[in-house]
Amino acid sequence: MEFMKKNTLIEKIDPDNIDSKVIEQFGKMLADGKTVIFPTETVYGLGANALDEQAASKIYVAKGRPSDNPLLVHVAEREDINPLVVDMDERAKKLIDRFWPGPLTIVFKKSDLIPKVTSGGLDTVAIRMPSDKVARALIKASGVPIAAPSANLSGKPSPTKPEHIIADMDGRVDGILVGGFCDFGVESTIVDLSDDVPMVLRPGAITLEMLKEVLGDVILDPSLSSHDDNIKAKAPGMKYKHYSPNANIFIVTGGIDRFVESSEFLLETRANDEKKIAILCMKQNISRFEELKLKFKNVHVLSLGSTYEEVARNLFDVLIDLDRRNIDVAYAETFEEKGIGVAIMNRLKKSAGYKFV
Repeated sequence: MEFMKKNTLIEKIDPDNIDSKVIEQFGKMLADGKTVIFPTETVYGLGANALDEQAASKIYVAKGRPSDNPLLVHVAEREDINPLVVDMDERAKKLIDRFWPGPLTIVFKKSDLIPKVTSGGLDTVAIRMPSDKVARALIKASGVPIAAPSANLSGKPSPTKPEHIIADMDGRVDGILVGGFCDFGVESTIVDLSDDVPMVLRPGAITLEMLKEVLGDVILDPSLSSHDDNIKAKAPGMKYKHYSPNANIFIVTGGIDRFVESSEFLLETRANDEKKIAILCMKQNISRFEELKLKFKNVHVLSLGSTYEEVARNLFDVLIDLDRRNIDVAYAETFEEKGIGVAIMNRLKKSAGYKFV
């Protein structure tokens, strides 16, 4: 299927005063096999009917996404998953009771209703129930489960603001529902229950610690600590370089004190190549780089937020901002890999292509 420019219908929608006519219109578009971008509490999603092979294929075309990268399926109610999966064990029921609706995706053995296009050729399917009011209303109006990865061009940072989407996806999809800024800013946590020990395939706002409170022993997939495009992706975001702006990103290890101490040396090594450079750090650390801004006129020091929750919410917006500023090289602060910090570092590592200083 080849990409052909579309006349994209764009409508604003207020999550606190949802226009039922707009929702019904966009729901019908999805039911008819069209592609629609919509807000969720994590990031904006690019949706199509998960049960329609041709519709699901349009997602891959619109994003320029490899066909072996599985799609994530969204449902509106718990009972909606029953026809889509072969079985649901007690661990899945416990997670659903605790975290749905919300930013948790569970990998199930798929039923024959889910086409291979949607599952990326796997015999499993990743399903979640979003808590966003607009997303839930849209899924209900469509009458079908919605396959929806993040609404960005493949490999680029995921969109959390309307302007991110319109810049990249206007003309590539049939419709865009414009809501507000996404609450969490990183995609949902994905947990695989197919083995004896539950495994986190993609970290997110539902942290490893939170999952352990419900299930006991839970581990992180070993592939999260390395970069290998030859792995068989069990869930979205596990394979290929992800979340990458045009800027060349490096993660500076050793903590913020080491970062501050080494930053002048890092910048001096690039003093003669006239590149625009950014330093990405927490808000409370910006003042520690003030002297660098005076010495090096091509340096931008950008805040990621003052808490880890804010960093997660702002990360993709800041990565997209690097391209707006035509930044060539960015150096990012390291975050402790506990709680939501695991998700932050997962996204940073992928955006940097696992390049460390």
